Amino acid sequence: MDHPLLHATDWRTTARDLFSAGVASFDRSRPALLLGHFDADGLGALAILSRALRGAGHPAEIRLVGKGENPWDDALRSEIAERRPGGLIVTDLGLREGALAPGVPTLIIDHHRPTGMPGDATVISGHGLDPEPTSALLAYVCAGALGDQSDLLWLAALGLIGDMAEQAGFPELAEAQARYGKTALRDAVSLVNAPRRTAAADAGPALRLLLSGDGPKVITKGEGADADALRAAKVEVRDAVEAARRVAPKVRGDVALIRFHSPCQIHPLIAQQWRGRLKDKIVLAANDGYRDGWVHFAARSASGVDLIDFLHRHRPPGADSHYGSGHAQATGGALHPTDWNAFVEGLGFPEEILAA
Repeated sequence: MDHPLLHATDWRTTARDLFSAGVASFDRSRPALLLGHFDADGLGALAILSRALRGAGHPAEIRLVGKGENPWDDALRSEIAERRPGGLIVTDLGLREGALAPGVPTLIIDHHRPTGMPGDATVISGHGLDPEPTSALLAYVCAGALGDQSDLLWLAALGLIGDMAEQAGFPELAEAQARYGKTALRDAVSLVNAPRRTAAADAGPALRLLLSGDGPKVITKGEGADADALRAAKVEVRDAVEAARRVAPKVRGDVALIRFHSPCQIHPLIAQQWRGRLKDKIVLAANDGYRDGWVHFAARSASGVDLIDFLHRHRPPGADSHYGSGHAQATGGALHPTDWNAFVEGLGFPEEILAA
């Protein structure tokens, strides 16, 4: 899907220009609202944008989009309307059809494959660029329109590492690694990602540290309740992964299915682990314990197959906006039991049908 950065001679300059024009259109008599995903890339992007806007005198509030939420759902759209923000920035939450907040100047900073265009929002997308910048790197580049943000470089690095772009060759990451250390950045990513995977799914402690910290060691060596919460979350997630990894995959044709029951968001981790062992299969790791009334699943493959296309071809009739977005090599979704049953039966796993 077409977007401005695809045609740019210098995507960084184009991104800054689009961001500058977008922020200039905000109503500064009311705080802007920042919506973002709760993984390392989304949290890093939110922290960069919030700190840069605050430093430039633009008031902004943050709303994390967490467990089971989607900004294109009616409930969150209604919440945005009720808050009446002076402007809206949405980051690391994908690109879908439909305006999020009609009448509110909107910027979308993202790198996932678009499934539609969000009304008249200004889109700053890294999708299709080679290498592909993550949301946190895009946010860092955009924030440069508001002044020198070099002290926030480490936050962009967290997003790049968290979304597995460490080998992509971005100079920003090389600079951050030289300044802060590769190990410190990697360890910080592991801790920042942990809270959103717990049963409570509360990424608040991670966000607070990113909003106030001056480098990754505030996370890896930090003291206080928020740093302690990250370490406790990592232990909880580690134990949940250890239990789920004992479940053997079932294989039908080119699909391997691993289903388990856990309150933790570990299905992407399990799918990634089995991806390395079942290199010629599409790996589906399904979790029927993450959220009541839903089966959440992650899809990964080392075979190069387009997983979004695969899910599109096997889309059950009741699937909604929670299904089949993200990246061609890393996607997934959430289905109600009735739709899950249609999905797995179509894939040749009738024994995986659940009581609806």
